[in-house]
Amino acid sequence: MYIAQAFNVLHEWWRYLVGLVFIVIAVIIGQLPFTAAVMFKAFNSGNVMDGLDETKMMSLLEPNLNLFLMLLSFAIGLLGLFIVVKQLHSQSIKHLTTSRKKIDWKRFWFIFIVWGVFSSGMVLADYFFVAPEDYVLNFKLVPFIILCVIAIIMVPLQTSFEEYLFRGYLMQGIGVSTIHKNFPFVLIYTLLSILGFIFFNDIYSFGFLTTLLILVLLVGALFLLLNIEGLEGLTSSSSNSILYKMLNRNSTPLFITSIIFGLLHIANPEVDKLGYIIMVYYIGTGLFLGIMTLMDEGMELALGFHAANNLFTALLVTADWTAFQTHSILKDMSDPEKMAFGQIFFPVFIVFPLLLFILSKKYKWTNWKDKLFGEVVEPPKEDYKILENIE
Repeated sequence: MYIAQAFNVLHEWWRYLVGLVFIVIAVIIGQLPFTAAVMFKAFNSGNVMDGLDETKMMSLLEPNLNLFLMLLSFAIGLLGLFIVVKQLHSQSIKHLTTSRKKIDWKRFWFIFIVWGVFSSGMVLADYFFVAPEDYVLNFKLVPFIILCVIAIIMVPLQTSFEEYLFRGYLMQGIGVSTIHKNFPFVLIYTLLSILGFIFFNDIYSFGFLTTLLILVLLVGALFLLLNIEGLEGLTSSSSNSILYKMLNRNSTPLFITSIIFGLLHIANPEVDKLGYIIMVYYIGTGLFLGIMTLMDEGMELALGFHAANNLFTALLVTADWTAFQTHSILKDMSDPEKMAFGQIFFPVFIVFPLLLFILSKKYKWTNWKDKLFGEVVEPPKEDYKILENIE
């Protein structure tokens, strides 16, 4: 099992917490060049940073430079994640990627080509036959060539970071944490902390330092709570036992990582144009990628799909209201508010299930119930692999 193999490495829950903090810091460091460039450009052009929304900030820089600096933070984040995996968990990248003896690149390229052809075909069919009036030709040779170089190198790093973080590191980390009796308590504490932070932030608008201090206090409080004697009685209560049996499942990391994956896209410009209904697409995509990972016992398909989705989108079509504003071949001029079915519901409820069915036949997936909703069980100690022998 993909999640259960994390028991073969250093997997204490605090390691995942410390590792996540390190990864977030790496991403923040990676964002500094973009932030500095935007501030410099805004200062020179007489703009005030406080008056710039995300869409205006994205338009300050030349599109190719903007794309490179945006994706740089993900590349640094991926490096930070690999350092955490290797140094904090004594886990190899292969072991994080797949439960197979080696990474199956044929799976990666299969889904990459299939989804690249399908998604590009849908856009081109829309351009040539369905609604050509919704597009303008945006092609400029030199900027497009530069875009190709940046996108081919940087976009796979961005998508790999997101996949290794959500379908890899967090999927395994949350999965192995569900075996602990205090997991329901920790989950409830975390949810209440997040809701409380959002509520009070709306009232007081916390700055960066205040936010950092609050996060440190919340984590510190969690450590204290987990070490007080009274908690032992709480975690052994009948209600906690019922919650434990419900949450000690593969579905728990699947749903948690998918929801977090979706919510982290809430700041994208698309949300302002399409509304919160687009969360159906983001969370639905997270579920789709998570199901692929659990059923296929590895991340190869998720890595290939995500890379194709973002790469072909960046090269083929852009719009003024999307996160990726590039020197693409086409520019979408349609009203985003009229795109709900085609862009949100059609992929999530029709295309993704159909694709899962095709993949299940090709790779002979079986035992869906156990792989998606089965209990997470720690293997006997004698079944563990010796860490030094992990490839």
